[in-house]
Amino acid sequence: QLRLVESGGGLVQPGGSLRLTCAAPGSITSTFSPYSMFWYRQAPGKQRELVASISSGRGDSREYADSVKGRFSISRDNSRKIVYLRMNDLKPEDTAVYSCSNGESWGQGTQVTVSS
Repeated sequence: QLRLVESGGGLVQPGGSLRLTCAAPGSITSTFSPYSMFWYRQAPGKQRELVASISSGRGDSREYADSVKGRFSISRDNSRKIVYLRMNDLKPEDTAVYSCSNGESWGQGTQVTVSS
């Protein structure tokens, strides 16, 4: 199983941007690239929500939750074993713990707080 580690969360004002990183330390490209990768988020008192996904390999297929379309962008760098989530025009309702997964493993999550 991959070990996944998220980073890049923090406190940002509404309208601001963050880039989250999901790394797979200890893995090699051949064990990372075959996986589709997913970003989820969970706000207090709410169910976990799938935010974005990217297909395996070159990541040609990307999908987004309606709530983040046009604001968030997912990408991957297989040579670095990293998946990114670029978040622009952040809103208070984006506040949550963001976690990445390959469908088998999960990271510990990173907190994103959007507040003035």
